[in-house]
Amino acid sequence: MFGFQVACKTIADGIAASKLAKEAGAQFLDINCGCPIHEATRRGMGSAMLRKPRALAKMVAGIAAESELPVTVKVRLGENDKKINVDSVVRFLERAGAAAVTVHGRTAEQRYKKAADWGRVGELARSSSVPIIGNGDILTHYEARARLEESGCAAVMAGRGALIKPWLFLEFKEGRELLLTTSERVGVYRLLVSYMKEHFGDDERGRRKAWYFFPWHFDFLTRYRPLPEAVYGAQSREHPLILTRQDLTDPRIDALWDAASDADAVAALERIGAERCAGWEEEVRAGGREAGDPSRGGGLGSTEQRG
Repeated sequence: MFGFQVACKTIADGIAASKLAKEAGAQFLDINCGCPIHEATRRGMGSAMLRKPRALAKMVAGIAAESELPVTVKVRLGENDKKINVDSVVRFLERAGAAAVTVHGRTAEQRYKKAADWGRVGELARSSSVPIIGNGDILTHYEARARLEESGCAAVMAGRGALIKPWLFLEFKEGRELLLTTSERVGVYRLLVSYMKEHFGDDERGRRKAWYFFPWHFDFLTRYRPLPEAVYGAQSREHPLILTRQDLTDPRIDALWDAASDADAVAALERIGAERCAGWEEEVRAGGREAGDPSRGGGLGSTEQRG
């Protein structure tokens, strides 16, 4: 199912977005009222809308009344720990005609700190007549399965986890970890690059425009490492795996952009990975890093992982 997510603060903008979404083949329109970043909130969008639940509901009702697509809404628990109002927000949205509500189990102020409160998300799922979609800290297919079963939500949403592993949805569908080889992962990453080249242009101007987005995406992509359930399943129940990362790799993004083929990209990135791995192993030998630390970003090292 293909949906179209937008941030807006007026009925007119929402209706216009719904029409564009339908023309693009979307099957539903999602209004993001959970984004905590300043770029959205300073414009009165995203999680800033949680401050006025009635105004939010009025906007959603106006959009839903005119939209040919079902309208869903994504929210957070509230603005901060002292202003948690998700229960009333969900009730307002239900009356406004929202087809479903996605609840991220943190406040806007928390952003992505601490673990998401899935207990609160589950309470909402069990007490609300509108379908609740749970969101927060899902990195693996087994975490998604556990959250879905334990919370009683109609579905679960992956955000950062899907940026780290774009194949996460296929893993969930098949119920297993897909151990993509270095070559296969580079192919996924270069596909993203090809889309950016096509959209922005394969020249210096296009590169500058793409650089506004690509480093952010690649920062997530390079956090990947295999996390088999047999090894990390129990740990994931104690603390979300996505929050165990302590540091990031810092690969040369130019390797993907400049590569003429997947093979060239693999060679360049394996070289970078080998250099970083050597430095990491030296730290381990010196006692400066735990060898089994799952928080270590896997990078694109030289080891081929196969299922």
